[in-house]
Amino acid sequence: MESEQLFTRGYGRNSYNSITSASSDEELLDGAGVIMDFHTTEDDNLLDGDASPGSNYAMSNGGGGGGASSSTHLLDLLEEPIPGVGTYDDFHTIDWVREKCKDRERHRKINSKKKESAWEFTKSLYDAWSGWLVVTLTGLASGALAGLIDIAADWLNDLKEGVCLSAMWFNHEQCCWGSNETTFAERDKCPQWKTWAELILGQAEGPGSYIMNYFMFTFWALSFAFLAVSLVKVFAPYACGSGIPEIKTILSGFIIRGYLGKWTLLIKTVTLVLAVASGLSLGKEGPLVHVACCCGNIFSYLFPKYSKNEAKKREVLSAASAAGVSVAFGAPIGGVLFSLEEVSYYFPLKTLWRSFFAALVAAFVLRSINPFGNSRLVLFYVEYHTPWYLFELFPFILLGVFGGLWGAFFIRANIAWCRRRKSTRFGKYPVLEVITVAAITAIVAFPNPYTRQNTSELIKELFTDCGPLESSQLCQYRSQMNGSQAYPQGSDATTTPGVYSAMWQLSLALVFKIIMTIFTFGLKVPSGLFIPSMAIGAIAGRIVGIAVEQLAYYHHDWFLFREWCEVGADCITPGLYAMVGAAACLGGVTRMTVSLVVIVFELTGGLEYIVPLMAAVMTSKWVGDAFGREGIYEAHIRLNGYPFLDAKEEFTHTTLAREVMRPRRSDPPLAVLTQDDMTLAELQAIISETNYNGFPVIVSKESQRLVGFALRRDITIAIENTRRKQEGIMLNSRIYFTQHAPTLPADSPRPLKLRSILDMSPFTVTDHTPMEIVVDIFRKLGLRQCLVTHNGRLLGVITKKDILRHMAQMANQDPESIMFN
Repeated sequence: MESEQLFTRGYGRNSYNSITSASSDEELLDGAGVIMDFHTTEDDNLLDGDASPGSNYAMSNGGGGGGASSSTHLLDLLEEPIPGVGTYDDFHTIDWVREKCKDRERHRKINSKKKESAWEFTKSLYDAWSGWLVVTLTGLASGALAGLIDIAADWLNDLKEGVCLSAMWFNHEQCCWGSNETTFAERDKCPQWKTWAELILGQAEGPGSYIMNYFMFTFWALSFAFLAVSLVKVFAPYACGSGIPEIKTILSGFIIRGYLGKWTLLIKTVTLVLAVASGLSLGKEGPLVHVACCCGNIFSYLFPKYSKNEAKKREVLSAASAAGVSVAFGAPIGGVLFSLEEVSYYFPLKTLWRSFFAALVAAFVLRSINPFGNSRLVLFYVEYHTPWYLFELFPFILLGVFGGLWGAFFIRANIAWCRRRKSTRFGKYPVLEVITVAAITAIVAFPNPYTRQNTSELIKELFTDCGPLESSQLCQYRSQMNGSQAYPQGSDATTTPGVYSAMWQLSLALVFKIIMTIFTFGLKVPSGLFIPSMAIGAIAGRIVGIAVEQLAYYHHDWFLFREWCEVGADCITPGLYAMVGAAACLGGVTRMTVSLVVIVFELTGGLEYIVPLMAAVMTSKWVGDAFGREGIYEAHIRLNGYPFLDAKEEFTHTTLAREVMRPRRSDPPLAVLTQDDMTLAELQAIISETNYNGFPVIVSKESQRLVGFALRRDITIAIENTRRKQEGIMLNSRIYFTQHAPTLPADSPRPLKLRSILDMSPFTVTDHTPMEIVVDIFRKLGLRQCLVTHNGRLLGVITKKDILRHMAQMANQDPESIMFN
């Protein structure tokens, strides 16, 4: 059997104390050290499994056991819970089947007692409502934190350019709200707001002031980036990145202790503000999902129903991820669909309702805070009033093709760079890397007004339709009526040099964003991908929109435009093209479909643009899938070697279970335990000489008939617990897994009964079972291992790691390169 490598901590040293000792913070994070009150009887043994790739997973059956014999004074493991049994260690996979059975047992116990007294009835009501309470708290915290992050990021972003003298805590826009000295053309200038050049040099114009503003912009960007990466490195290494690949893995049943803890939440919230303000090509929307899941994880420990059951806790995390997207985009329904389509592994109907409620509460709180001062949940909310025409589907589909090509290129380039970072010395200096990227970004971004401004503000400008109140360069059209500079109600008019200048600047911004996003995503700071991808698509879409608009203006007599576009009419909406391009590029990178369309139409508030969005997003997905079916999150999961079996990935090979199981022909024999003729010394020798996480139990070496499966961690805990509480257990004590003790000589030491930790019903398949069925079983039941038999005789074992290795071999990849390290 292939060894599932143990991490050195915990039971790898057979130390009971090392398993159960954990800091209070660690106990909060994954429930380790919490004593489970669930016991299995001999007639109700639950399924256990082996490790998922990532290595040392082991879990227990609970603390059940048989009665003590009066003649041998056996330890009865049912007398009290064994500390450490029923919990999981770091980098373990949970057993979904066992956790669901445990929850049903808890529910039956509560229902049987609720009629006994008013107190028990109150406890049953509290248990029933605890799910709604925890998602309510999660929604409240997510909305409040999102509002705080939005306000702080806006203020720090404007701090790079200047400061408000009348009120230091105001950003640029708020500073000029109350001023009576602003003009329409220069609405962002007011006496209260001073640039750094005005404060330091006393002059607002000229080369000196430009250089000073340039220097201060770069200085603040580097300061924010350095502070962010330093906080992450020192206090919470898990706070880096977007967090969505790890959350997908955690929701599939993997445990990463500390990833959703209070330190990670605190540092991620602070450093997300700093990273966004530094001007790096990243967004806050993805990390907000991580922040919301941290809130859900922490609040779940207030309720025993969730704190003691890892599968139930993942229902809360699914609802929290919906709340995260709800506050990120102001899209509650899109958040629910995102959780269902993109991140959740197990999504029952009640989780759908609770996700919807959590998203609703989070959106309500954010709307109450009103961080952008526009009574909207996002900065770039827009409304369009011009209908689209059938001809426009062609440029929309072209934008979809661009989005798919960009997504495929970005995934390959970013993964190649991240792999190089992991395999070279460059990855050992994360602070230097962040400072370098931040410096290049700031130096190149400042001269171009479209790269200098906040990415969310850039998207807002690109999405916005031209009207009489818009002063953007993109809206400097020349009215056909009198040839004077004007801002006509309809934007279909001849362009001015200002529009052409803006097009060139946007083209340069597009190239800049494409290059910098590749090197930024994966840095050791909080970094989301939604906003940079949308910005790239919005720039491309706006350029295409202006081109189509000018084509319609100069060639309105073409048959394409003749029927529906009259001279001087407002036919083409360039902002709509920007929105469609943004959706196409985000879809090309993430391969989201339904949830993405809903998020974008919630952003725009218009249902009539669903068809263009659907056409662009589906085209983007088809083009991207032609180069590889993985989205960026799945690619990063595979890069990190997380034990994740993607339900979207099809297994089409015709191999059988016997070709994948361990041991192979060249491997040593399968390490097994016999049910009643081993001594404690022999058992400890097997544990110390092997790295396996579990051992099949058979009747005898001759028969090889399967009895059950015992896990290394359970055995170690049971032996340590027995030695502490029971005298007379010696190295030559007999170990047995049967109901009754074997017949022993009178002078034999006290035997040790371990039947309570034996899984009597492990999942088994025959050696002729097709692997596509085995893979389906692992995905849908959340198994960690199953045993392979032939006519009831044990042949080997298949773990999730074996399946991932086999799938890598079938794809002509190095199996060891994808394993978790």
